[in-house]
Amino acid sequence: MQPRNMSMSGVVDLAAVKAAQEAKAKAEQARAQAAREGGTGAISPADLVIDVDEAGFERDVLQRSAEVPVVIDFWAEWCEPCKQLSPVLERLAVEYNGRILLAKVDVDANQMLMQQFGIQGIPAVFAVVAGQALPLFQGAAGEAQIRQTLDQLVQVGEQRFGLTGLTVDPEAEPGGGPAAAAEQPAGPYDGLLEAAVQALDSGDLAGAVQAYKNVLNEDPGNEEAKLGLAQAELLQRVQGFDPQQVRRDAAEKPADVQAQIAAADLDLVGGHVEDAFGRLIETVQRTVGDDRDTVRMRLLELFDVVGPDDPRVIAARRALARALF
Repeated sequence: MQPRNMSMSGVVDLAAVKAAQEAKAKAEQARAQAAREGGTGAISPADLVIDVDEAGFERDVLQRSAEVPVVIDFWAEWCEPCKQLSPVLERLAVEYNGRILLAKVDVDANQMLMQQFGIQGIPAVFAVVAGQALPLFQGAAGEAQIRQTLDQLVQVGEQRFGLTGLTVDPEAEPGGGPAAAAEQPAGPYDGLLEAAVQALDSGDLAGAVQAYKNVLNEDPGNEEAKLGLAQAELLQRVQGFDPQQVRRDAAEKPADVQAQIAAADLDLVGGHVEDAFGRLIETVQRTVGDDRDTVRMRLLELFDVVGPDDPRVIAARRALARALF
């Protein structure tokens, strides 16, 4: 199983945005499922450290990273520094009490994973957050450095991706937590949503748009489909752009509404979220009537792509209100 970004590759910020929203939705679904079953979804402290192989990587790391940052410890029995580092990581995983999950990968038994992560030596420690791999450190590290790194990882998970972590109950039986919940039957739209994500990953934007619309036709309030549709439609709009020409037109024609809208779309796809919002807010300030309304509506569409809880959206909404009133 090849580790990959769970969202569309090559669109860094949009991938992060989409992964964040999916992470929040999946965490909420897991809590709701636990509540329906009369449980808490809590896990045992023993479940905070797991052994992972290639066959279970997607289930145990990628999917779990939608709820909690997963720290991956690449180790081997013959590696002396690993024998010093691994116990520290295991102890800290329990101490962090559900804010991280530690996945241990024996590189001798999982050479493909080692190659796919580009690891040149061990010990090597990575994290996966909302499906995105992040290198943490390689070689021996002191406990103070490890704590600082884990604190930053938890902060990124919470603030950027909305990861709520795992609920730990010392009385819970090992093996009864999120891994068991992951075996619940798929929801009624999971197949369509997975088809949409696969279409995005393969560049079939029309197919992704249609798949998301199919979900929304049956379930108009489906937040994952709303977000996915907004992303796919944005990618469709910029598909035929000449980036240099778009930038040139926007610079030379500050009063041209369509030129500014096209540049804002390109900004967002390139990961320049605040630039995209700022450009359109400035354009709102310069325009009136139908032109102003056109710009406002596109800005609201871009808010949908990023998500209503993102602090950049919240700040831009306030700025838009000031520009309008």
